[in-house]
Amino acid sequence: MGLTLAVAPHPLLEIGVFLQRFSQPITALTIPPRLAALAEPNAEAPFVSSDTVRAEIRQLLRHGGFKPAGRSKPAAEYLHAAAADGRFPRINAVVDACNVVSLHSGLPISLLDLDRVAGALAIRIAEPGTSYAFNPSGQVIDAGGLVCLYDAEGPSGTPVKDAQRTKTHDATRVALAIVWGTRSLPGRTAKVTAWYRELVAEIAGAAIEDVHCSKQ
Repeated sequence: MGLTLAVAPHPLLEIGVFLQRFSQPITALTIPPRLAALAEPNAEAPFVSSDTVRAEIRQLLRHGGFKPAGRSKPAAEYLHAAAADGRFPRINAVVDACNVVSLHSGLPISLLDLDRVAGALAIRIAEPGTSYAFNPSGQVIDAGGLVCLYDAEGPSGTPVKDAQRTKTHDATRVALAIVWGTRSLPGRTAKVTAWYRELVAEIAGAAIEDVHCSKQ
């Protein structure tokens, strides 16, 4: 039986979710020229982000009371600013593929190491006071009101920042990807997810597996 993800009712949320399995640790994978080219300014891609996309994603995050601004802006906006400044992150083929899809589509994407996730998975709005560390130095984000992926140990991934404890790392062999989309952009989530699946299979040799989503 494959992985199942329980999703709480939400008037706007529309996700794309799948697993990526690799035959070797992700840092051993070569970054192909095509992937590097997609990270360059003005690269041709199937999608282009826009002010409309950014506004709708922010509205998605506001639904539970979260304020998506400043250091708590959606992850795709961080990538857009980084690319504009010539500092787009280059990490490894798997993370770079995630980032270029998010950059061009404008949709935030969580990328987690499945082996670091504990127990059942569910997506719901984080309760007030919810926080978690999002980087190696232990910096914490207040995620109250933010739509969030939970495992048995707490918050794992969000459209803003993923939890440090479940992020991919040098030895990752199985990654869980979640594209955070909104119904206010009809069809975009499904099309972006399809492109992402094709890209990571092509450039990183991933074996792609579906994840079953059930209503919570």
